[in-house]
Amino acid sequence: MTGSADDDPSGIATYAQAGATFSNGMLWTAPATLPMMMAVQEICDRTALATGDSLGRLARRKFSRKPRVVIGILIVALLAANTLNAAADLMAIGQGMELLGAGPGHLWSAVAGVGIAIALMVGGFDIISKTFKWLCMALLAYVAVLFVAKVDWGDVAKGLFGLQFRPSLDYLALIVAVLGTTISPYLFFWQSAHRIEELREEDDGNAQEVSLGERAPAPAAHKLRNARADVFTGMFFSVLVMFAIMAATAATLGKNGTDVKTAADAAKALEPIAGPAAKFLFAVGFIGSGILAVPVLAAAGSAGLAGLLDKNWGFDRRPGNARTFYVLLGVGTIGGVIISFFATDPIGLLILSAIINGIAAAPFLIVTMLIARDKEIMGEYRNGKLAGTLGWATTAIMVVAGAVGIWTSVTGSS
Repeated sequence: MTGSADDDPSGIATYAQAGATFSNGMLWTAPATLPMMMAVQEICDRTALATGDSLGRLARRKFSRKPRVVIGILIVALLAANTLNAAADLMAIGQGMELLGAGPGHLWSAVAGVGIAIALMVGGFDIISKTFKWLCMALLAYVAVLFVAKVDWGDVAKGLFGLQFRPSLDYLALIVAVLGTTISPYLFFWQSAHRIEELREEDDGNAQEVSLGERAPAPAAHKLRNARADVFTGMFFSVLVMFAIMAATAATLGKNGTDVKTAADAAKALEPIAGPAAKFLFAVGFIGSGILAVPVLAAAGSAGLAGLLDKNWGFDRRPGNARTFYVLLGVGTIGGVIISFFATDPIGLLILSAIINGIAAAPFLIVTMLIARDKEIMGEYRNGKLAGTLGWATTAIMVVAGAVGIWTSVTGSS
């Protein structure tokens, strides 16, 4: 689910733009980001497994009052960015329905947003989890597009090995955009929160998180292996979809110099080149991914801030028992609906949210890495050499990417 939520309509638009603008020239970012995504999400997942606490609550345990205030401000900024991103994703759902001839896009954006909000308020974790997992299947539509498009696999190989790298500001700015949409801070909180919800569900509905340290050695080792396989499979799936979108749009739109700014632009442009099937698959893909991404965007920051404030949170709890979480969840979702209904520029929303996420990603990674190496908190499950090296390397890369992203946005170099 985390890997699929990473491929939301904003990510789809970014990957489509990369393929349409630079053909296969940015395919190398798919294998390059895979180990970073695996490392970061495995670390976030392991902090939840080892402690039975979410990332927000672990930050409360780890840091004193002043650092917690800074982290809280960053999470509030993340909530704002997620609301803007959710609005853009709701607009993409509406555009997808409009492309399929189902009616006005703004109306479908509102219907989708209200429907998602109601489902989150009244549905338990088990129902929501199963629904989300089925929605992940929609992303396979992009893999299917590869079979519709005429792909030059020799050229794809060159792109994968970075042989088509282009030293230009536009190319650099798009690399930053790709990094920003794959190593997104809301996914850190979602991975941790989702694992905690799963641990609660394991305990016969008693809502108690049984950590690895509370299990016998053999079951604990088995749980950790399964969790890692789960995370790595999800990240591989996410990158596979990323690769499919880039390669498919490179084989079609990239040869015609098509300007792609939204996922809907890509879907429209694909029809005369690759036939109606490609347009249909693209539209279905970002409708499904948008419905999946909106609740993840809303829930991730809400769980993080509720945990930091030491408040109850979780889909397994009724609204009356987790007021802070559900208020934040409702504000984020309904706020996204309102913005999507009146906004006319989804790209502007995505750019603004990307800037905020770019600024927040590195600090949140630093917080996560400091928690994951703390022996008192993590015990025997603290970061080893490999996880530490990959995690801190990813943090350094995101620091640079965030700085470059801010510079290109402020100066207009992109």
